[in-house]
Amino acid sequence: MQASLGRKGDYSVRAVLDLARHPGERRKAREIAGEMDIPHRYLTQILANLVQHGLLEAVAGPTGGYTLARPAVDITLLEVVEAAEGPIKLEQCVLRGGPCAWEESCPIHIPWARAQNALAAQLADTTFADLAGHAAEIDAGTHQLPPDTPPHPVSAPRRLRPERPRKR
Repeated sequence: MQASLGRKGDYSVRAVLDLARHPGERRKAREIAGEMDIPHRYLTQILANLVQHGLLEAVAGPTGGYTLARPAVDITLLEVVEAAEGPIKLEQCVLRGGPCAWEESCPIHIPWARAQNALAAQLADTTFADLAGHAAEIDAGTHQLPPDTPPHPVSAPRRLRPERPRKR
């Protein structure tokens, strides 16, 4: 079983992480898209949703762009994931299609709900300041995985786009 984000959640997390890595800077959607490898057209929808949820602020115009609405230390991974994908909650029996005749719970309900609550608690305890710090350590080659954290099972190369010369 793979617990992962959908595309909207993935791109939302990437966009907020980019802004957390550039504190105090107003960033253009094109800058975020290029740095985080997100399709620009889709990113504008993602950013609008994050603004609507009060996680980002947007300023229009040539000197405009996006910034975090609060300091990165005050924005949690859970907030961004739920803004993008909705609440993390058990909506149906995990034994769907099976002979689940129990009304309020089944034998799997309690451990599954507890695991889901633990996931939500971990996401709520993780701030974008934490993530930006981890990203800086990874970039510097000093990041150490905790002993209870396995590495990526498949390498996940980051496709950074080469910086394009600016038109004058």
